[in-house]
Amino acid sequence: MLYKKLSEVNSEEMDRLINRGGELADVRETVASILEDVKHKGDEALRMYTRKFDGADVDILEVSAEEIDEAMRNVDPSLLRHLEFAAGNIRKFHEAQMPERIWFMELSPGIELGQKFTPLESVGAYVPGGRASYPSTALMTIIPAKVAGVKSVVMCTPPGADGRINPLTLAAARIAGADHVYKVGGVQAIGAMAYGTETVCSVSKIVGPGNVYVTAAKMQVRDKAEIDFPAGPSEVLIIADDSADARMAASDIIAQAEHDPNAVSVLVTTSAQLAQYVYKEVLEQAARTTRSEIVENSLENAAILLAESLDECIRFSNDFAPEHLEIMVYEPDSVLETIENAGSIFVGNYAPVPVGDYASGTNHVLPTAGYAKIYSGLNITHFMKCASIQKISKQGLETLKDAVISIAEKEGLTGHADSIRTRFSN
Repeated sequence: MLYKKLSEVNSEEMDRLINRGGELADVRETVASILEDVKHKGDEALRMYTRKFDGADVDILEVSAEEIDEAMRNVDPSLLRHLEFAAGNIRKFHEAQMPERIWFMELSPGIELGQKFTPLESVGAYVPGGRASYPSTALMTIIPAKVAGVKSVVMCTPPGADGRINPLTLAAARIAGADHVYKVGGVQAIGAMAYGTETVCSVSKIVGPGNVYVTAAKMQVRDKAEIDFPAGPSEVLIIADDSADARMAASDIIAQAEHDPNAVSVLVTTSAQLAQYVYKEVLEQAARTTRSEIVENSLENAAILLAESLDECIRFSNDFAPEHLEIMVYEPDSVLETIENAGSIFVGNYAPVPVGDYASGTNHVLPTAGYAKIYSGLNITHFMKCASIQKISKQGLETLKDAVISIAEKEGLTGHADSIRTRFSN
C-alpha cells in the first residue's frame, strides 16, 4: 500500500494511480479471437468456452421458467424481501429520472421545437459471476431498462461448475423483470448478445460491469451493439479531514478491496493523524476479513495520501476521476460543488459505497479507470434514444428562409436553397 505525502508521490507512482486500467491492450487479441469464434460458430462456441473457462458442460443455454421458479423457492424468504426492497428503491430513483416522452417549446411564432424520447428495442445485461454472485447487478441493469420501456431485456451470467446459475441471481432477474436469462459469461456472452446465436438474442445495447476481458469485449463489439461505458475492476477514492472516523474509512477501503485483486482504494486526507490511524486500521481489518487473500492482493493497489489542503485533495480527485467518491469532511457540500469527475458520490460519514451498491436506489454500474471524466454512470437515458422535432408553419419558415438560403448557397448546396424557395414561389 502506498502511504506518503501527496507532494512526494513520484511520477511513476502517480502514473500508476491516474492511468490505471491499462490492461485492456494486453487482452485485445485474445478477446478478438473469442468474439470471432462466437460470431461464426454461435452456440457451439458458447458451449466450448463455457467448458473451458467455467468448467461447466451446458447443453441448454437458456434458463427455463421452471429453473427460476425453483430458485425462487430455494432462496430464503427474508432475502427475497430484501431484494424486493432494494428493487423498489432502484425503481423509484430511475422513475424520477424519466424525461417527458415528447416536449415542445415555441422558439418564435410558427416555430415549435421539441424532443421525443423512445426506448431501445432490446438491451443485454451482463451480470458477473465467478468469485461471487451479484444479484444486485441484475437489479441495477434490468430495472432501469424496464422503467425506460425497453421491450426485450436479456441477461447473461456465467454458470457454476455444475452448470447452474446461483439461485439468488435468478431470483433477482425475476424480480427485475428479465425476459430471457442465459447461462453464458465472459467474452463469449458479450459476443453472443452483440452478434446473436441460435439461442441468444442479439441486442441493441449491452450494459453491465465485468473483468478486463469483458470490458475489452464490450469495446470491440460497438460496430454491432452500443455499450454503456468501460466498467472494469471497482475503485473508491475517499476525501477526508480530521472529522472522519478512521475505522469507518478503513472499513470502506476493505469493502472495496474485497471485490477483486485488481480493485483500487485510495484515501486522500488533510489529517496526518487520520492517515496514520486509517493505515493501522486497514492492516488490522485486512488480517481478519473473510476474503483476506483477495483483500491483501488488492491492497497492493491502495494508497493513503496526505495533502496540504482540501483544495489539493479536490484537485487530485478530479484528476483521478473515481468510480466511487466518498466525501467525509466538516463541510461536504462545499466540496461537492467543486467535484467535476466521479461516477457516484457518497456524502457524509454515514453514506458508504456499499449502501449504493445494494439498496439506496442509485445505480452501481459506473465508469472506472478514469472514464468518469467522459462518461456518466448507468441511468435512464442509457436505455433511450432522443429525436429532435420541429413543427414549422409558413409564417415560421418565412422568418428562417433568408438565413437558410444564404448559408446553403454559400456551401454550394443550391438544392437545399431551392427546397425553401419552392415553398414561396406561388
